Amino acid sequence: MKAQEIRELSDKELDEKLSDSEEELFNLKFQLATGKIQNPGSIVHLRRDIARLKTIQTERKRTQEKAGSTPTTEEAAKA
Repeated sequence: MKAQEIRELSDKELDEKLSDSEEELFNLKFQLATGKIQNPGSIVHLRRDIARLKTIQTERKRTQEKAGSTPTTEEAAKA
């Protein structure tokens, strides 16, 4: 999944996609341990997708915090 596709998701969809991907990674690791995995390279791709999801999730949180904690001109004048 590309970063642009991830950015188009809503916050709720992003959370769901992240939890689904983490669950899928767990299952793939379990298959790797038991020797039943079909494509071991899929673990690498999935880990990278999870990293992208978490990065974009963090970006959104930081922009929300920044927007919420920016002092208004009145607050800046009082300080």
